[in-house]
Amino acid sequence: MEQGNLAFHVPDDRDAVLLRRRGLEQGLGLGGTRFTYMDQVHSADVVTVAGAPVPSNTATCDALVSPHALEPLAVMVADCVPVVFTGTSASGAISAVAHAGRRGLLDGILSNTVARMESHGATSLEAWIGPSICGSCYEVPQQMAEESESLRPGIACATRWGSTGLDLPGEACRELESLGVMVTESGVCTFENEDYFSYRQNPDTGRLAGLVWSGT
Repeated sequence: MEQGNLAFHVPDDRDAVLLRRRGLEQGLGLGGTRFTYMDQVHSADVVTVAGAPVPSNTATCDALVSPHALEPLAVMVADCVPVVFTGTSASGAISAVAHAGRRGLLDGILSNTVARMESHGATSLEAWIGPSICGSCYEVPQQMAEESESLRPGIACATRWGSTGLDLPGEACRELESLGVMVTESGVCTFENEDYFSYRQNPDTGRLAGLVWSGT
C-alpha cells in the first residue's frame, strides 16, 4: 500500500512520519501493534527481536529476526535492497528483514540473517527481494566495481550508459539461492520508477519499507 516517507532521518516532519507509520499499521489491521524499525548503518549485524519495540531504543543493525514471527518487522530503503524472509521451525513460523546496501551485501548481511534464522531452528526459508536500484542504473567507480567483483564474482556489470556498475539485487538473489533459500524478486528499479524513492535521484528523498507480519 502507498504510504509515503516512513523515515525519521530524512528532511520531513517527525509528527507526520509518526502519523504515516500509525496509518500503515492500522491499514494493515495491526491495531495498536507497532512495527520494529532499525537504525540502519550498512553493517552485517543482525539483531533478534523479542517483544514490542521501545521508541527510545531502536537497534543499530541491518537485519532483524523474529524467532516466532510475533513481532512485525520493517526495513527501509531508497535504492538499497530490502529483503523480507519467512520460514518455519519446530515451534511455528519465523520471520526476518534485511537491509542489503553495497557494503552490507559484500560483508555478508544476508548470509548472517539466514544463519541467525537457522540458529532459531528455521527451515524452508523463503525471501522476497523488494524494489531497489538495478545493475543497469547503479553506477560506481571502476575501482569499487573491481574490488566488489573480487569479493563477489558476478556482481560487477555495465550500466545502461556503458560505465561500470554493480548488480546488487542480482547478487542478493544468487547468494540466497546458494544458501537454499527460495527467492522471489520484484524486478522493480527504484531509480527508473518514479513511484518509488531513490537516493540516487534525490539525496533528500524519503524511504519506503519492506514489511513482514503475522496475519493471525
